[in-house]
Amino acid sequence: MSARQYHNPTTLHRSPAFSHGVSVPATARTVYVGGQNAIDATAQLAGAGDLFAQTVKTLQNLEAVLQDARATLQDVVKWTVLMVQGQNATDGLRAFDTVWGDRPNPPAITVAFVSGLAVPGALVEIEAVAVVPEAGGPG
Repeated sequence: MSARQYHNPTTLHRSPAFSHGVSVPATARTVYVGGQNAIDATAQLAGAGDLFAQTVKTLQNLEAVLQDARATLQDVVKWTVLMVQGQNATDGLRAFDTVWGDRPNPPAITVAFVSGLAVPGALVEIEAVAVVPEAGGPG
């Protein structure tokens, strides 16, 4: 675990689902993961019409990219979530809770509603910034 600092001022609401801010030391490798969605390996949309199922698949796809970059979900310091207007954000956030589990220090998060996404039928797209400690850096 790097020397990241999680910022949750006592003057702001405290949530187990996200942190308000995260500071990162300069001795780390940053991984930027572009927007992921619920497309599977055969280019089919998983969980058609189901925000919870699509969010779980999207997070699994995001995790696969992180693993390829030698990072984990725990290394994520910032999520950006785009949901199609009209969706119940609670279903998407419930999927985050399911995938994140009881890990400490959840990332900072931004959720925005949009009129549509590039993939027809996609209800959610998520991008991430992960910070991985470099060898010899703070642990």
